[in-house]
Amino acid sequence: MVPDPEGARACVSEDFTLTFTGGRRFADPSDSAAFNAKRYKWVKKRFLRTDAALDAATGDVHVYNTGHLYGEWPDGTPFDGNRYIDIFVVRGGKIAATHVWNDSAEILLSRAGLAEAPL
Repeated sequence: MVPDPEGARACVSEDFTLTFTGGRRFADPSDSAAFNAKRYKWVKKRFLRTDAALDAATGDVHVYNTGHLYGEWPDGTPFDGNRYIDIFVVRGGKIAATHVWNDSAEILLSRAGLAEAPL
């Protein structure tokens, strides 16, 4: 979770797309680093599981990494147990797409008293 957009750029395809929770679309690894810098004071991942599956029709490999985020919100409040899944589509040895989902938005809504139901 250390932001390294330049290093990440070496691992992604030229037509790389990144979709974050809420449907936010980015085209460069620096975009997600900038987004996370606004959402978290700091954040790290606790990996639970990584699975991969070959799509025989396309040759793409779909990689699924699940776990929990932990860190601090911008106000310094610590958090832990924030579920996430990252899905990577690997094509020709490069990451062509990444899809990121986590509980951060729901947790922030709950903290603000705006959640539709308890977490």
